[in-house]
Amino acid sequence: MNIDDLQRILKCGEDSSHQFKQNISNPDSLAADMVAFSNGIGGKMLIGVNDDGGIEGLTSQDIKRINQLISNTASQVVKPAINPISENIHTENGIVIVVTIPEGVDKPYQDKDGVFWVKSGADKRKATSRGEIRKIFQKAGLLPAETTTVVDTNISDIAIDYFSFFFRTRYKKELTKESLDLQIILENMKLSKDNHLTVVGALLFAKHPEYSLPVFIVKAILFMGYDNVAANYLDKREIVGRISDVYQNTVNFIISCIHHVQGDQGFNSLGIPEIPLDTLQELVTNALIHRDYSISAPVRVFIFRNRIEIISPGHLPNNLKVENIKHGVSNARNPVLASFASYLLPYSGVGSGITKALQNYPDIDFEDNRELEQFKVTIWRKEIV
Repeated sequence: MNIDDLQRILKCGEDSSHQFKQNISNPDSLAADMVAFSNGIGGKMLIGVNDDGGIEGLTSQDIKRINQLISNTASQVVKPAINPISENIHTENGIVIVVTIPEGVDKPYQDKDGVFWVKSGADKRKATSRGEIRKIFQKAGLLPAETTTVVDTNISDIAIDYFSFFFRTRYKKELTKESLDLQIILENMKLSKDNHLTVVGALLFAKHPEYSLPVFIVKAILFMGYDNVAANYLDKREIVGRISDVYQNTVNFIISCIHHVQGDQGFNSLGIPEIPLDTLQELVTNALIHRDYSISAPVRVFIFRNRIEIISPGHLPNNLKVENIKHGVSNARNPVLASFASYLLPYSGVGSGITKALQNYPDIDFEDNRELEQFKVTIWRKEIV
């Protein structure tokens, strides 16, 4: 970082990624800040700067002491240890230490007392509720959201005929009275636990998953113009049911809202969708399978005159980047769901979905928003004339 970069940050003030410290001496307080950054998206601490962004500067004794404090705290007080990078930036008003703390790869992090700290705007706070701590572990992949239990369900909520068809297709055997007890089968498949369905069990095989999981649906809206103004829509759907039904009805809704090109087909033919069906299938499938089920929000499908947006709760898992997924690199957030999806949806599970979608229709943009915790796919349409 150079002095110009430093001045730009100081002008903007503190935010979720930048924190100002006039000086530091308390390893416990420093550890809390480091933990919060590591559990979030990372960030920078600027030491030698007051709360208003004014440079106070540090003495040579301060610099040696603080750098040693940073090293000791990162390795001994933060659990697991982290590796921050520090820079000494010379200014007219003295030295400023810039400490870069990357997003952690071994989340969740805690201090020596076992406290989980998270960012809250420009500040930090303790994660205290059981639900919030559980969410931290879920995001780290240590407690997959898909295998948590849905407390107001039991195995009688399974659509047994549908599950039997899947079981026969997947395992090449009939589910009969002589079969292993249904509860044991479901538990072995991670579809139930303690006589309750898991999230993935309900989403795949419950008679009415929307009763117990009302937010894990698709909200689809056809807008009149270019903006998502609530009053200016032509059609609006809440698409519910098992994942296979949600997938098919979402694709059908999009197909019904876009242009169809006649081409060389006969006058009475339905025409070819302006966006290839394979592309739509791949993108809808990915939205349902790879969304973050620890976030209580629906998948949203917005259809505008010039584009289609598919917005999934949750950013890309771990350190996966948009460029990675364009080249077929995948990291399954919901491994149980993904393992069964290939028998219920057009899903291969080998990371080729995005690549195939782009091959069929290149005019697609991807936005991984870690601050808003969402992943947006924008499919650009030809303008309506």
